[in-house]
Amino acid sequence: MKIGYKVWLDNRGKAFGDGPYELLRRVEKLMSLHQAANQMGMSYSKAWRLIQTLEERLGFALLDRKVGGPSGGGSRVTSQGKDLMSHYERFRRDVEKDLVKIYDKHFGPRK
Repeated sequence: MKIGYKVWLDNRGKAFGDGPYELLRRVEKLMSLHQAANQMGMSYSKAWRLIQTLEERLGFALLDRKVGGPSGGGSRVTSQGKDLMSHYERFRRDVEKDLVKIYDKHFGPRK
């Protein structure tokens, strides 16, 4: 057996979790919301709506957007977005470690 779980931050609805974290991680690498969404098998419009919803719930911008033109557009994760990602990474690691301890306490060590 193994542990199955989902963890997310909530603020008047789901405000941040594994999916948004992965999307922002890819935006950071690719410098493009469109390309990041495409890599995840998500439409650009769905990714755009998700980012807008999360920004409303969090109260700050996650992306700096540059509209296309001769040099093309792009997106960058904001400093607050990067800070959130960093805290979320550490939070997830701590949650996983503690869940393993709780699992072992109730079901014995995993093999």
